[in-house]
Amino acid sequence: MKFVDRIQKVDRRIIYVILLLAVVLPLVFRLGFKTYTTTPVENLYRHIDAAAGKDDVAVLMDFTHDPGVLPELYPMDLAILRHCFERNIKVFTISFLPQGAAIIQMALSEVKEDYPNIEANVDYCNFGFKPWSTKLPIMLGMGDDIAEAVETNSEGLKLENLPIMQNMKNYDNIQVVVEISGSSMGQFWVTYARAKFGVDVAVGLTAVMAADVYPYLQSGQFVGSLGGLKGAAEYEQLVDIFAMYGNEFSKNYARDQAWVEAQYEELPELARLYKYNKARIGMDAQAIVHVLIIFFIILGNVGYFLDKRAQKKKFGK
Repeated sequence: MKFVDRIQKVDRRIIYVILLLAVVLPLVFRLGFKTYTTTPVENLYRHIDAAAGKDDVAVLMDFTHDPGVLPELYPMDLAILRHCFERNIKVFTISFLPQGAAIIQMALSEVKEDYPNIEANVDYCNFGFKPWSTKLPIMLGMGDDIAEAVETNSEGLKLENLPIMQNMKNYDNIQVVVEISGSSMGQFWVTYARAKFGVDVAVGLTAVMAADVYPYLQSGQFVGSLGGLKGAAEYEQLVDIFAMYGNEFSKNYARDQAWVEAQYEELPELARLYKYNKARIGMDAQAIVHVLIIFFIILGNVGYFLDKRAQKKKFGK
C-alpha cells in the first residue's frame, strides 16, 4: 500500500508548484487551443455587426465593473470595441462607477493604437463617469433625448455640439446596450430602458454569473451574452475571422453557417495566433488548470477509498 500512502501524503507545496506552472507556462508559450463559439455570443456579434457603416446607429457600452474582475471582463471590453472600430460602428461608453471610468479610458487607449483613423467624438464618444444616483434619470431620459439626458462627455463638452450626435436622438438610434458587469447583470436596462422604450440589451458577465442570464436569453429580454473569459475568447475569435476574411465573413455569417464552420476548420495560422488574443491565452491556462484540478480530485478520492479498504482489511471491519 505504499502507493496509497504516497497519494495521501503528497506535500501540498508540490501541488501548488504544479498549478503555478500550469498557469504561467500557457501564458508564456501560446498553446492555441481551438475556441468554439456558442449561440449567445454569436447572437451578440450578429446584432452589433448589423450596425456596420450606419451613421445613425450606435452601440452603448455600460462599464459596470471595477479592477477586481478585470481578468474576465476587460478582454470583453477590448473585443467589442475592436469589433466596432473594425466595422465602422459608432460607440458610446459610460460608467456609473468611478472605477469604471478609468477602465473605459484604458480600453479606448489600448484599442485606438491599432485604429489611428478613429476619432473621439466622431466615431465614438465617452460619456465618462456619471454618479449612480443619476442612472435611472439618464436611462429614462435617453428614451427622449440622449444629448439632454447625458449632457456632457468625459471632457466636459456638450453632447449636442459633437459631430457624432448629428444623427443621434434617442434609443431609436441605439443598436444595443451592452452592460459589462461584475454584479448587476443588466436588470436596470431591462426593467427601465427595454420595458419602456424597447431598446435591445445584452450583457457580459463573470463566469459564475453566466447561468443567471439564461432565463433572460430564453425570453428575449437579452439579445446575447458573454460569459466569463470563455465568452470573451469566443468574441475575439469572431472578430479575428472577420479581420482575416473581411466583408465575405459578415455577409455569409448570418445566412450560411456551413461556410462559417468551414472557416473555423481552415482558419490560417495567422488568425489563430492573431494579435488580439488576450482572452484566448487566458483560456489556455484556465483549461490546463481545470484538467489538473479534476485529476487531483480523482487522485485524492482514489487514495482515500484505497486507504479505507486497506484499513477495513487490517482491522476486519
